[in-house]
Amino acid sequence: MRLGAMLRREVLPEHTAAYARGVERLGFDELWVVEDCFYAGGVAAGAVALASTERIAVGLGVLPAVMRNPAATALEIAALARMFPGRLRAGIGHGVTSWMHQIGAFPSSQLAALEETTSAVRALLRGERVTVDGRHVHLDDVALEFPPPVVPPVATGVRGPRSLRVSGRVADGTVLTELSVPSYVRRARERIDEGRAEAGRTDAHHVTVYAFAAPDRDDVRALVADGLRDGGSSGQWGDLDVTAPVAAGDLPDSWLDELTVSGPAARRSLDALRDAGADTVVLIPAAEDPDEALAQLAALRGALT
Repeated sequence: MRLGAMLRREVLPEHTAAYARGVERLGFDELWVVEDCFYAGGVAAGAVALASTERIAVGLGVLPAVMRNPAATALEIAALARMFPGRLRAGIGHGVTSWMHQIGAFPSSQLAALEETTSAVRALLRGERVTVDGRHVHLDDVALEFPPPVVPPVATGVRGPRSLRVSGRVADGTVLTELSVPSYVRRARERIDEGRAEAGRTDAHHVTVYAFAAPDRDDVRALVADGLRDGGSSGQWGDLDVTAPVAAGDLPDSWLDELTVSGPAARRSLDALRDAGADTVVLIPAAEDPDEALAQLAALRGALT
């Protein structure tokens, strides 16, 4: 299993290069950047992270399918893939509903937009000439002038069962959000495999799982409580009885062991995600300050290896 770290959205863009170098020095396999409205752009952050490092893979996690035309998305991904061959991991998602409404980009069908966009982007990256007249995507004889010789994998960042089946049909991998318990990861794999069977796919499908992380359980309590209050979906919390708002101080340690990679059970929590089907686990440090975040990652790296 590969181990990654996240550049939190709260980190100022000018700290991206130093943070990326720090994550690489710590020996992580991957660094994932975030594109959340209205923080830093994911493509720009990914480019800086790649240019500032030598070895580590960089994931774009994730680009909203409806924020860019798929030809523009493919252009950006192809350019990075050519400049940094073999080191890019691309991700495409629905986009947060409220944000997509806010920018006037919410589609008539989120599933169609995701499936059509992901399929078109992957075909363009393979150097194909693409014509499609779908519910959301409309391309007329489009081909990239500089398709990448090393085609990067394109994952979808999704949660619900229908979206997971779409991911299995059209993507190279799936990104599962933070607060995903191992039992949910296992069920997500099953839904993905259903989609793969529908499409007759037998190639590999890489599952990446985000996880709040800290050497001390208490450092993740507020993050978990906020996430539980915001609401989950599609069984993401498994059998945990989250039926009422939970204060950070009231969270049982057993819940934190299921929902995070933290404290004395960090290694066991990581192993549980791996056994459930995670190919990569991306640690989200509890600290927002980049120096503090790197210190947390350093302590966790030692505990997990």
